[in-house]
Amino acid sequence: MEALLTSSALVALAEMGDKTQLLAMLLATRFRKPVPIILGILIATLANHFLAALLGHSIAGILTQGWFRYAVAISFIAMAAWTLVPDTIDEDEPLKAPSGAGVFMTTLIAFFLVEMGDKTQVATIALGARFDNLLAVTMGTTLGMMVANVPAVLFGEALAKKVPMRTLQVGAALLFLILGLWMIADLQGWLR
Repeated sequence: MEALLTSSALVALAEMGDKTQLLAMLLATRFRKPVPIILGILIATLANHFLAALLGHSIAGILTQGWFRYAVAISFIAMAAWTLVPDTIDEDEPLKAPSGAGVFMTTLIAFFLVEMGDKTQVATIALGARFDNLLAVTMGTTLGMMVANVPAVLFGEALAKKVPMRTLQVGAALLFLILGLWMIADLQGWLR
């Protein structure tokens, strides 16, 4: 349960103001079809985050030395800093569905590709390495993405004007920092 809840909270907060959330808003305003957009985000996130959690879990299974656990903890601290850097998306660039693709397929492909190397994907890799429950991490990070992106699709521009994105980014950064420091304290034996 800890893996699910931690993954959900970290990714939901980290996603605020992230380029994939901006993409969700852009898709919503361009296509105005929320159901296929939400389904495309869900499927793309499940696939992307399962692979990311699997990578983190696999690396953790191979690299069991103490230094690797410290590297994971430091990656959470680095994620805290990265979360404070706001993302942008070029709204002047026209967004078109690939030839013959509908809104769902456009969303699926765009979201999967934009999420590659994104801070929430990197966080999912680290969470996969931290927790020994691949399914809980995948479900948690996917839930976090949906919590952040479904309102962005449904309420788009109005939400962006009312939600203080900087406050949410600072909150997410603090959660990543606390998790990284907690892991280091645990590795040092200070929590026992």
